[in-house]
Parts: sequence; C-alpha cells; structure tokens
Amino acid sequence: MEIYLVRHTETVCEKGICYGQSDVDIAIPFDIIFNEIVSQLPSEVIIYSSPLKRCVTLAKHIQNNIKTISYQEDDRLKEMNFGDWELKNWNEIPPEQLNPWMEDFVNIKVSNGESFVELHNRVGDFLLNEISKNIKHPIIIVAHAGIIRSILCHQTSLPLKKAFQNKVDFGQVIKIEL
Repeated sequence: MEIYLVRHTETVCEKGICYGQSDVDIAIPFDIIFNEIVSQLPSEVIIYSSPLKRCVTLAKHIQNNIKTISYQEDDRLKEMNFGDWELKNWNEIPPEQLNPWMEDFVNIKVSNGESFVELHNRVGDFLLNEISKNIKHPIIIVAHAGIIRSILCHQTSLPLKKAFQNKVDFGQVIKIEL
C-alpha cells in the first residue's frame, strides 16, 4: 500500500517557538508550494489530516486538486502536546525542565503535555485502526514532523530515541510502502 506522508508548510511562528498542538497559521504565500506538493501525489486517494489548521489548509487544497475517495481529520495525527511549553521560546523553558526532557524525550512527559512514546502509541493506534481498513487506494497523511517521524519509526522499527535521524522538512512529501 502506498502512503504519502506530507508535512505542513512553514508556520507564522518565529524560529525557536515551541508550538506543538497550538493551532497556528501557515505562512503566506503558500499557493506555489501547495501546487508543488500536489504535483508529487497520485489521484484517487484517501486523505487523512491532523485537525490543526496548518495541516487542514494544505489537506483541503490537495482534496480540491486531485480526485479524492474520502477525507478525514483525526486527532491522533496532531503534533506532540507540549503542554506548559506551548508557544514559548525554547530558550525560555527552564533548564531544570528542558534538560531532562532533551536527554530522554521518548519517555519524559512535558508538564501538562505528553511524551514521544505517548505520541507514538496514538500514531500506532491510528495505523492499526484506520490505515489497515483502506488498502485499495493510495493514502495521503497530512501531518507534522513528530507524527511523520513516528510513522517512519513504526515502518522501519527504528528506535524512538533515533527518530530525529528522519529529517522532515516543511512541505516535504515522503512516499512509503506499508
């Protein structure tokens, strides 16, 4: 089964801002890059998207420009919940909170947020309970870097602590076979 992992384009956030599940807008203009993304995708697809507007805006553009069998937004595709760190500059997060998390982001939960293993578990649930139902058509997943890294770890059995070896750029399309 062909799956196309599509990361949203750049956001309006300044560099260095932690914006996980905060519902921030994407930077404009985005039409040219959206059309470049669409040119890399097949038609007659099933589209799943994070419900955050930076993904929905792109997913709706894809839906309007290629033949789509179905479209669904799924909370399990939201970026990592950074809890108390949301919309803070990474440099403003107290070192006594940030440093332990940086040493073990897989298992350490952000205050009022989640750990990467929790994100990975919800992505696994999505893959098991949604993707396995739709094996007749290519699937497009419009999501975030953390979600895409998690899917790639599921696919390749890469240990979560090495997830950042998978570089995922804004607007990047990654084709995988499951």
